[in-house]
Amino acid sequence: MTAAARPDAGARAGTRWSLLLGNFAIGCGVMVVPGALNDLARGLEVTVAMAGQLITAAAWVMAVAAPLLAALLSRFDRRWLLTISLAWFAGGHALSAAMPDLAMLLPVRAATVVAGAVFTPAAAAVVGALAPPERRGEAITFIFLGWSLASVLGLPLASYLSETIGWRAAFAFVAVLSALAALGTWLHTPPALRPAATTLRDLAGVLSRPELMVVVAVTALSATGQFALFGYMAPYFHHVLHASPAEASGLFLWFGVFGLAGNVLMTRWIDRLGSGEAATLGLGAMAVALLAWPWATGLTGMALVLVPWALGCFSSNSAQQARLAAAAPALAAVLVSLNSSAMYVGQGVGAAAGGGLLGAFGYAALAPAAALGMLLSAALSLWLVRRRRAESLAR
Repeated sequence: MTAAARPDAGARAGTRWSLLLGNFAIGCGVMVVPGALNDLARGLEVTVAMAGQLITAAAWVMAVAAPLLAALLSRFDRRWLLTISLAWFAGGHALSAAMPDLAMLLPVRAATVVAGAVFTPAAAAVVGALAPPERRGEAITFIFLGWSLASVLGLPLASYLSETIGWRAAFAFVAVLSALAALGTWLHTPPALRPAATTLRDLAGVLSRPELMVVVAVTALSATGQFALFGYMAPYFHHVLHASPAEASGLFLWFGVFGLAGNVLMTRWIDRLGSGEAATLGLGAMAVALLAWPWATGLTGMALVLVPWALGCFSSNSAQQARLAAAAPALAAVLVSLNSSAMYVGQGVGAAAGGGLLGAFGYAALAPAAALGMLLSAALSLWLVRRRRAESLAR
């Protein structure tokens, strides 16, 4: 980044807030399908498991696109790159709302989410480049508050809109929100902003480093466990808990409030605890929730079980991003995109596994599968923390 492009503290704050809004829009777009899954299945006249293919297809596209596009587009001016990606996201959701059936909606959805694969890693690279080294973890986790806000406001609103007006209204809401976020990003992101460029060679170099790939594996296992259940949470609330549209939206709102709280706490404490320790704490909280899930047979019990899951959900991913950025700051853009890719791979595998289990065994099979993935993720993260401590003592 050139000296002319270095913004003052006020401008940096404006950039952070605009990128938080962008992540909010991206998060709403990613979560609109899980939130609207009931009406998507009804409106498209398919089963819930078939409608769940929208989650799987989007996840696989983002998984492949995130690291490749981070390398191929790394030399572009970030102001243009971030703005165009949000505008693409807005247009894709507007077009999706007009699709008549699942066969036509699937490819449009897949093309739309490419924008999410571009925006989130690029935004993390921008704030990481602008922040002082000692505040880099806080800066990255701050913009990921947008994802937590999406769970607080976007997910329950998408659920409510889809159940009361229809899934097309939920997609239209994301289109408008993304257009506003694109405008905010253009107005508040400094021009001529180019963090250190990365290449496909950098990506290959990262892939050859086992210590970094194990951290990425933690993210993949976590997302696999979560989306085996999270992807089908709306129909679970409807069919198992017999929740009304307002009650289901209330549960999503409850989840989102604690998800936001978890990310706020993570932002404040990550640089004191250490990113690895903080991530492990969040993963452990989610594992506890998923183990307790089968005993939540009513709305009150479900609300209690959702608390530790929500506290760890977004905060642990933010900590994982900071964990990787701290491990190799010069490769932050590649690492963040690769971690995002791992998250999307996990979402795709988890949603596909959840759909298969749902069709074969019903809703009761989802929580045990989710808990298994989460326990493996937490155990691997804890092993990494202990290994790093042992290495530090040996020096």
